[in-house]
Amino acid sequence: MNKPRSTEATLSAGKLGTFAGVFTPSILTILGIILFLRLGYVVGSAGLARGLVIIALANAISVITSISMSAVATNLKVRGGGDYYLISRTLGLEFGGSIGLVLFFAQSVSIAFYCIGFAEAVAAFFPHMHPLTVQLIAVGAVAFLLIFAWLGADWATRFQFIVMALLIAALLSFFIGGIRSWDSALLSANWASPENGAPFWILFAIFFPAVTGFTQGVSMSGDLADPGKSIPLGTFLAVGISFVIYFAVAVLFAGSLPNPVLSSDYGAMKTVSAVGFFIDAGVIAATLSSAMASFMGAPRILQSLAVDRIFSLLTPFAKVSEPSGNPRRGVLLSAGIAFVTIALGQLNLVASVVSMFFLISYGLLNYATYFEARTQSPSFRPRFKWFSPPLCLLGFVICLGAMLAIDLKSGAAAIAMLFAVYQYLKRTAGPARWADSARSHHLQQVRQHLLAAGEDPEHARDWRPQLLVFTQDSTRRGPLLAFAAWIEGGSGFTEAVQIVEGEGSAAKKAQDLAHRTLAEAIAFGRHAMFPLTVSTPDLTLAMGILIQSSGIGPLRPNTVVLNWMGESAKSISGIGAYNYVKNLRLIFRQGKNLVVFRMDPESWTRLEAEPREGRRIDVWWQGNATSRLMLLLAHLMTRNEPWDKTTLRVLTSGDGMGIEAEKEKLNKILEDVRIEAAAEIVENFDADTIVQQSADATFVFLPLKIEQNRIADPTGKSFERSLPRLPVSALVMAAEDIDLDAAPEEGLAAQVARATDDLEAARKKAAAAEKVAADKKAALETLNSRLEALEVKGVSGAVPLDARKGLKEEIKDAESGAEKAYRRAVKAKVKADDAEKTVDVLKPGLKSEKEPSK
Repeated sequence: MNKPRSTEATLSAGKLGTFAGVFTPSILTILGIILFLRLGYVVGSAGLARGLVIIALANAISVITSISMSAVATNLKVRGGGDYYLISRTLGLEFGGSIGLVLFFAQSVSIAFYCIGFAEAVAAFFPHMHPLTVQLIAVGAVAFLLIFAWLGADWATRFQFIVMALLIAALLSFFIGGIRSWDSALLSANWASPENGAPFWILFAIFFPAVTGFTQGVSMSGDLADPGKSIPLGTFLAVGISFVIYFAVAVLFAGSLPNPVLSSDYGAMKTVSAVGFFIDAGVIAATLSSAMASFMGAPRILQSLAVDRIFSLLTPFAKVSEPSGNPRRGVLLSAGIAFVTIALGQLNLVASVVSMFFLISYGLLNYATYFEARTQSPSFRPRFKWFSPPLCLLGFVICLGAMLAIDLKSGAAAIAMLFAVYQYLKRTAGPARWADSARSHHLQQVRQHLLAAGEDPEHARDWRPQLLVFTQDSTRRGPLLAFAAWIEGGSGFTEAVQIVEGEGSAAKKAQDLAHRTLAEAIAFGRHAMFPLTVSTPDLTLAMGILIQSSGIGPLRPNTVVLNWMGESAKSISGIGAYNYVKNLRLIFRQGKNLVVFRMDPESWTRLEAEPREGRRIDVWWQGNATSRLMLLLAHLMTRNEPWDKTTLRVLTSGDGMGIEAEKEKLNKILEDVRIEAAAEIVENFDADTIVQQSADATFVFLPLKIEQNRIADPTGKSFERSLPRLPVSALVMAAEDIDLDAAPEEGLAAQVARATDDLEAARKKAAAAEKVAADKKAALETLNSRLEALEVKGVSGAVPLDARKGLKEEIKDAESGAEKAYRRAVKAKVKADDAEKTVDVLKPGLKSEKEPSK
């Protein structure tokens, strides 16, 4: 059986760059059949004014979707599967599986669409040929391109550079001819719509496939060397250049030929062109290249679906040819769908079908980005910054509206089919093999989805600051609550706690008063947190119980925030420094991160007075779990309005590598985790160095250590040498390691998926071994029966002694073979039982106890 992991490794070994892997296939698909054979028809049937509106609306969808795609693509290390990968890793396997099928069929149908266009162009040279000629030529074109698709991406890339040269020559020829034949009066006459023109949305459906090629780059993501960089750059270059070309060609059409000619003559571009041969060559090259791009994209989407094992029927398509990693089985299926589609024979009809398929996929891609952004997950840190969640939602609405406007019944049927597949997968699919954004969404929408979030497995991408804030000192409560709100960053949950010592009715009254006071402080600061007050006769015991029992389901505190004990060495309960450190150790031993907030009235006043534009947060980095936690908390602070213009600075000491080398190393870490910060190298972490570097900062994060019942700075000395001379600060000690660059395929879901695969293979092997053992046993019984018969005959002398001796030797060999087969069967059964135990141990963490779909 083909293993998903090995296939993934093959797909990730990409070699193509931005130009060859994204820009060229995208622009060659965009500037294809519609440009050469249908743009004149659209302009002539709609008039230039409405024609430009159609072009603008179609390109608006492509631009918005490109923005959404770039945001998601730069937040993940994109593997094979393109749009399907992005949607499935964001919205989950149900939507991913549904849209994966739609995208595969859309790309496969596009092969036929472009080959039909190629056939129409070729058939135009032979006007008196049989009506079936177009279909036959299209079939031949699919068969020809099947050879390149079979050979792999390298051969297809070589082919597309030839097409690019022909396309440039064709466009130059058309622009030269259009400028020569320019007529301003004709342009004015063609501005309005003709009386018998086709309906707007019919023309839009015919034109829309022209702009669908911008996803070709992400469809080839598994073959790209750097998908996160190449996909946004190559896509926007292709979309921008093609947008200008389509507008210019439409205007030249309207200024060169009257609308009736444009709407009736599909070869209008050749008529206008200075050299008609280049248009013919451009049509042929563009249609073939567009079909080739779809031929390369469709099988990879299918192969990615098969690797993810969402549909058991598709599992055979997970296999790829070595060493190129080409999904040849998918290539054959795409060719078969294209052959069937060609039987329809109508280019405009096929164009409408393709438009509906792509509008569905683009709408979901926009919604996936909106969904991901709205979760406010700390792991959502796309390198592509120029996107807006409302704009992504607008793109989704526009795609949905366009579908219904083109054909209300067909659009509704397409949406119903998509959700039917979604519901089918929701009921039948096995455990997810990657971490999507569902858990983050459930945490954000806690009232509606708390139970659902508890069923999803934990993953590093989902980590959020769940804060338990001890607010005993009422004089310092306001700043502490504000600080907790900052590091929560609008993505986690905060519970502000006050412990009232005492028991009986007096303690209950004091608790009620304390709760009202705490709630008022939270409301005054407009903080998104919950108050909690507890009365207890023993503070330390109450703290231990609170830390272990607070929260519900997945909403349990992972970080405890409290005030620094202060100059008088008083702790949160009024006891001495020894018990304060004892309580810190108690918190840490319960697996909770420690964040100790230190401020005094003067430093707090200075912080509040400092303008937003001039603020700076310093993070003192040691490259460990505490450093990563501090960096993430500092980043989350910048999500708040008081800190949204703040500069982050990460300071670390040299490690014998030299200043520049150490700085480069730190910059690489910051780039990998997608947090914008300036790296700074210092000599050491001595108190004087810390004060010298960070005294002018607005806020400082410092690592904390607990050694021999005392709190120590990074050098093992007292903080009293540095804290009084620093601005408002936070001392941090991490009890867990936070992965700032976790991949979706890592974590519990992937472990269960691999264990389930191993279990299935072990069961099959055990069944096969048991069958072999049974066959061996049956054969042995047959031989023994024959021997008994021979022995009976041998007594009368009817059977020679040699014959009986030979049969006994055969039986001896059969007994040995049966014994070996039995041992192999026992071993296989033991392995299967072990694999089943592994799955049983891992599975309770998943959202479903179902067996994977067979």
